[in-house]
Amino acid sequence: MPKRKPGRPRKTRKKTSKKSKRHLSKALAGIIMLAAVVFVAAVVVHYHGVQSRSIKRQAYSPSHKSPHRVPKFEVYPGEDIHVPKPIPGPKTAEPKTLPLVAIIIDDLGYNRALAKKFINMGASLTLSVLPHSPFQKMILREARLKGLETMLHLPMEPREYPRVDPGPGALLTSMSPDELIDQLNENLDALPTIKGVNNHMGSKMTAMSSQMYQIFSVLKKRNLYFIDSKTSADSLCRPSARLLKVRFAQRDVFLDHTMDPTIIKKQINKLIRIAMAHGQAIGIGHPHKVTYDILISELPRMKKKVRLVPASMVVHLVKESGGSG
Repeated sequence: MPKRKPGRPRKTRKKTSKKSKRHLSKALAGIIMLAAVVFVAAVVVHYHGVQSRSIKRQAYSPSHKSPHRVPKFEVYPGEDIHVPKPIPGPKTAEPKTLPLVAIIIDDLGYNRALAKKFINMGASLTLSVLPHSPFQKMILREARLKGLETMLHLPMEPREYPRVDPGPGALLTSMSPDELIDQLNENLDALPTIKGVNNHMGSKMTAMSSQMYQIFSVLKKRNLYFIDSKTSADSLCRPSARLLKVRFAQRDVFLDHTMDPTIIKKQINKLIRIAMAHGQAIGIGHPHKVTYDILISELPRMKKKVRLVPASMVVHLVKESGGSG
């Protein structure tokens, strides 16, 4: 009978089994660790996405307290620009008719509460709205319900650009003709019920003849008027309007270039004097609480001396001589 060999194979099998278990344990631990890392990464990405969407919703939500970064309002000229007398309209057979005054409130679209105040003021104001602003649709809708006229407040490049940014939808002197017209049409399409346009900033752009001709050719096709905010003594808006036969006028007075109640009242008095001397005048104000407060307090007095009208009633075709058509 052969001798039985010692149980070496059995020991080898036991050792192999133990090694396999250790390798398997390590593999499982690695898989679990990898899964944990993937899970944590997924949670972080998901959380980041939720936060980003939340921030975006807050940024564009009309109910959010700080919906958008409010762009800079007008860059006022360093010195008073001489503004030629208003372009006279057709003579009326009624000599006792009150002179016409159009008051435009610029830079609307970023402050819902103040926009509502001006809309509900009970005066025939003209509201000029910045394109692609968070409350533009609300302003156009509510202004229409109140019978108020609206305009596009068209951002244009100032001399101070890029230090001063005119905001979304700006027309820049570096644009090609196609880029300029595409951006202008995009801005106009964003505000479909407007009757006219005036420039936001634009001290550099309004002095560029070829680009102003391009802009006015689009306004002519859409039958929109243009009012020059007159931020530059070198503005070529008037000759551009004459050449393209676009109804035109220009700002006579900035009401609130200095946000001081006394100065705003003086500017209103200046506006009334210009209207009484030339039959009409245009004043531009901005969505400041002090501007609203002074206007609401001065309305009864103003209505005794002038007739507040939409901007469309003080624009005219420009003759070669500078008169009306």
